[in-house]
Amino acid sequence: MAEPNTNQSNGVSTTPKNTPPTTTYTPRYIDIGINLADPIFRGRYHGKSRHPDDLKGVVGRAIEVGCSKLIVTGSSFKSSRDALKLAKEFPGTVFATAGIHPCSSSIFSSTHHKHHDESQSEGEGGEEAEHTPACGPDPTKPILDGDGVDHARSTKIMTDLADLITQARSNSTTTTSNSPAAELVAFGEFGLDYDRLHYCSKEVQLHSFAAQLQLAASLTLQLPLFLHSRAAHADFVRLLQEAFGPRLERLEKGGVVHSFTGTAEEMRELMGLGLYIGINGCSFKTVENCEVVREVRLDRLMIETDGPWCEVRPTHEGWRYLVEWEVKAKAEAEAAAAAAAAVAAEAETAAAAAAEAEAAASDPTATPGAEGEAVKPGRRQRQKKPQQQQQQAKKNQKKESEVPERYKVVKKEKWEEGAMVKGRNEPCTIERIAKIVAGIKGVSVEEVCEAAWANTVKVFGVDS
Repeated sequence: MAEPNTNQSNGVSTTPKNTPPTTTYTPRYIDIGINLADPIFRGRYHGKSRHPDDLKGVVGRAIEVGCSKLIVTGSSFKSSRDALKLAKEFPGTVFATAGIHPCSSSIFSSTHHKHHDESQSEGEGGEEAEHTPACGPDPTKPILDGDGVDHARSTKIMTDLADLITQARSNSTTTTSNSPAAELVAFGEFGLDYDRLHYCSKEVQLHSFAAQLQLAASLTLQLPLFLHSRAAHADFVRLLQEAFGPRLERLEKGGVVHSFTGTAEEMRELMGLGLYIGINGCSFKTVENCEVVREVRLDRLMIETDGPWCEVRPTHEGWRYLVEWEVKAKAEAEAAAAAAAAVAAEAETAAAAAAEAEAAASDPTATPGAEGEAVKPGRRQRQKKPQQQQQQAKKNQKKESEVPERYKVVKKEKWEEGAMVKGRNEPCTIERIAKIVAGIKGVSVEEVCEAAWANTVKVFGVDS
């Protein structure tokens, strides 16, 4: 793959640090879950500006690796509106979802004091409130049942959410055959998360999920569902079936359970109901996780990064598949280079032989050298470096990572244009998800990319 040129007009750096070996297939990706509305992609961390807004660079790097479609997750009223704004800012590339995440569902509680339009997540107070919740579980200080649901507030919340969806559809600049609004492509993110009860109690989560399912089912033109389920499978399936039927036969547009980390049995049940499975870095943490991924059918697969969270780490079981991919790619590149060198050497030898023959014909007294050229007096053979010098040179070389970064990575305090920020997962890393899935399943990256692309376009209609 040739290195793209730098696009100076939009401030996007388009020069990768490392490029993968040339192949006949150019991968294409759709990131079904990326939290681009989080201020971290604008250079703000915990309420403080740490570096310039580099969102265009983030989107540009995604496009460079072939990730041309980004579905930005709406997890609260605020983030849903921000996601819709981004869809307007990057038409045809960015799309949005709208819903209330289980970790943002404390707005339904009788003890919640903020207006739901201003709230991101109860339990994330002050400067943290503007950020999306991290993906990892936290069993500390769970909010216990008992506070109850404020039903009058709930009615107002659902009316406002319905209005938000209606307004998004009416404001849409274009439409597709699969979705009533090109910008708004899914209802969600919503569902249940019993691993993170420190954000919201179980009883309030159950109410939030059921209320949103009722709204989703009542829409004249249904939207696909962007679903969240952590450690809550039985209740999750039960409420879905209550809203859409035992086989989800009334779910017109389908849906995806994103960031899946459940069991193989749970995954098979979800696929049996016609749902799709979203895979990201959190799906590769353990051997058990990877065995689940192995069983996900390609016709039910979608891929995502869930950035700025859920990056693939060296401690994850899935990392070894990246290492294997790099080893194989390096071996293929070296073999190709050796073959090219052999051809060049053969051509050079033939040319030298022809030149020697021509010289001998014109000057019979010339004495050919070992390499077909006249021996010149006083010429010294080039000596190799002493062994000690070679060993020292090897010691001075910086150890190369087993999985090299495509782009330079820096800490946020040392931000520079064109570089990724350490610890901030970006949609350009989706190529790692595809490689790991391919390695686990024993198929090609092309098969993974094309299956995920087709499934995502079928459900969300983002390839208009």
